[in-house]
Amino acid sequence: MSAIARLTICPRLALTAARNVRPAPMTQALLSTSAAKQDIDSAAKFIGAGAATVGVAGSGAGIGSVFGSLIIGYARNPSLKQQLFSYAILGFALSEAMGLFCLMMAFLLLFAF
Repeated sequence: MSAIARLTICPRLALTAARNVRPAPMTQALLSTSAAKQDIDSAAKFIGAGAATVGVAGSGAGIGSVFGSLIIGYARNPSLKQQLFSYAILGFALSEAMGLFCLMMAFLLLFAF
């Protein structure tokens, strides 16, 4: 007769077998994941902030493009100097605003969350 059949037929054997089952000895202490989770969260913050600051480089390239186009426009038609300058200031402001928004998001990721 198999061991399973003996346990199901005789309730006394089943009770004895249940008492003899011992938990496996703990060779390692229970892991505390709070430190690891905190490390992962801080790493994600730094990665996100670094990715957000890439937009600042794009802002710098945009500002360079705006003023480079302003100089080309001056060279082609000096009589439109005032109108070209006002468009250049508008382009500079919009490009700089996008860079500041990227920088703001980086600081928000670092210090708000």
